[in-house]
Amino acid sequence: MNANERGQAIERDPRWAAVLARDPAADGQFVYAVRTTGVYCPPSSPARLPRPENVEFFASAAEAEAAGYRPSRRAREQTRHAALVAAACRRIESAEQPPSLKELATEAGLSAHHFHRLFKAHTGLTPRAYALARRGRLVRERLGLGEQVTEALYAAGFGASSRFYAQADRLLGMKPSAYRNGGAATRIRFALGQCSLGAILVAQSERGVCAILLGDDPEALLRDLQDQFPRAELIGGDRDFERLVARVVGFIEAPGIGLDLPLDVRGTAFQQRVWEALREIPPGTTASYAEIARRIGRPQSVRAVARACASNRLAVAIPCHRVVRSDGGLSGYRWGVARKQALLEREAREAQATTPGEADAPPPAC
Repeated sequence: MNANERGQAIERDPRWAAVLARDPAADGQFVYAVRTTGVYCPPSSPARLPRPENVEFFASAAEAEAAGYRPSRRAREQTRHAALVAAACRRIESAEQPPSLKELATEAGLSAHHFHRLFKAHTGLTPRAYALARRGRLVRERLGLGEQVTEALYAAGFGASSRFYAQADRLLGMKPSAYRNGGAATRIRFALGQCSLGAILVAQSERGVCAILLGDDPEALLRDLQDQFPRAELIGGDRDFERLVARVVGFIEAPGIGLDLPLDVRGTAFQQRVWEALREIPPGTTASYAEIARRIGRPQSVRAVARACASNRLAVAIPCHRVVRSDGGLSGYRWGVARKQALLEREAREAQATTPGEADAPPPAC
């Protein structure tokens, strides 16, 4: 194969499109090596793009090095930064009390400002928010084992109960005593139904709609809700609630009409930022995971964005189905890729139907 044929073959490879786009979502999936320089780079590398006939793809950095290539300066820097952030995460996880930003930065050999920016770019959270999320997880684990609230919060590293209670609602989604009792005393109304996408479960807490679940098996959807709050008071919907369910079903059938209902959105600060960005994607359009990461100011947090999408429990109301890969391909969807495709096709048809055609367009100005 001559150089021209080799270049044409590379240009047809979908990985080349990711290199041209400098797509951070492709990092970790492959690296590209450059024959003329002898180095390999991640797809998101900002280095000047090589000629395609000089490019070679490898599944991993180890494969590229086995073939005789060395990491580029950017690749070395990314590896070093990832190791520093991973070490800081381990330090936070193992500490009885969260280490200060200054301590973490000193251990990493960086300034506090540089380390703070680096940590946030890799994890999507500040070191303080990461530590809070870790303590919240410990509290949930201990309360789930039946520990007293006071014992659980101090064991998790909260220095004062007032600090914990100030954030308990966001961390647990309910009062600590209710969470400890598996959601006991929490009233959640729900109803099961059918829509064009299969079975649907809609649940509402005192705050608003807290779950819109889709699937094939209604009983599986109910088990999903029960698993989240094993001792909550689940109340079958009455006629008024069934009217609310009908509104949700109508919204799923025609997302363009909108859903003017209060939502009970529970998640970390990062997840909520992602979900808010998803709600800004208009029906009939899509955005890539990398685009969402850029919109929330965290361009390196593509994988964290994907995890936030997967954690969404409000189907269509928080439109994670409108997020696709950078090449436009459909990726995973909590309720099945076939439903994701059906929703996108439906919204595209709706958008096309509401776009005025040439015959409806106003005459040109004189």
